[in-house]
Amino acid sequence: MFNASENVQVIAAKALDDMMMLLTFSNGEQRLFDASLLNGPAFAPLTDEKIFKDCKIVDGVVTWMDEDIDCAPEYMYEHSYAYPSLKSAI
Repeated sequence: MFNASENVQVIAAKALDDMMMLLTFSNGEQRLFDASLLNGPAFAPLTDEKIFKDCKIVDGVVTWMDEDIDCAPEYMYEHSYAYPSLKSAI
């Protein structure tokens, strides 16, 4: 069975307000991810908006705090929803 999230990587990430992220994946999809789903002490620093918005992509993975915090791209894909591009709406 084909799993759409298998081997997917994040190629672009934009942190938005309210812990939302606009992610572009290696399969070309743009999706919205609610980072408030990331629970536990490891993700607690992300509640600071300055830290949350300072995300970087390292080897296809979204990271924060000089790679001290990261989230698997497969998880982000599976727990996000499609975000239609403006081009497809015109």
